[in-house]
Amino acid sequence: MTAPTTHMSLSERVEELLETGGPLPIVAAGDPVLRGVAEPYDGQLDDTLLQRFLAALRETMHAAPGVGLAAPQVGVPLSIAVVEDRARGPREVFEARGRTPLPFRVLVNPSYEPEGETRAAFFEGCLSVPGWQAVVARHARVRLRGQDEHGHTIDEVFTGWPARIVQHETDHLAGTLYLDVAESRSLSANEAVARHWSQPTPEAAAHALGFRMP
Repeated sequence: MTAPTTHMSLSERVEELLETGGPLPIVAAGDPVLRGVAEPYDGQLDDTLLQRFLAALRETMHAAPGVGLAAPQVGVPLSIAVVEDRARGPREVFEARGRTPLPFRVLVNPSYEPEGETRAAFFEGCLSVPGWQAVVARHARVRLRGQDEHGHTIDEVFTGWPARIVQHETDHLAGTLYLDVAESRSLSANEAVARHWSQPTPEAAAHALGFRMP
């Protein structure tokens, strides 16, 4: 006799994740959950569970540390992401990258579209691809639409590094990793980036590694 198949709901999966407390385990590239299209959020979690889950995502993002984290990165295929960048570091680098503080935000069912044709290319990493970075050319200015955790509409323009962050996290919800859109010849271990490519912009890396800047 075959045992009945049990299907865990998304709310049950989140409850199970939260049972242990502390930062959640981050899923690494190669797991199918990172390659699927996340399910649109439509109240699958009750209000209390949603707030607990968002708090855990924020804690996990800080502990990693990172500036964004999408729900699929902890194994939950829901269209939810959190972002936050305190933007502390060398002024010259931050000015070149348009990196300004991004207060904590929850993005629910986000989508973006470019505003203008300008693109900016910089080294970028991902918590689900630990130890590596690559140069990604992204839209310098995007219009983001979606909702926040309270169901309020988000319709906002992001520029510079905040625009890069929201594009990266929104892409996760469509099953896209930054490696899919990166300059493959730029792929570098974190140690190599720190040793060779600490300049504000990646022009020197483009020349030495043989890839084109946009």
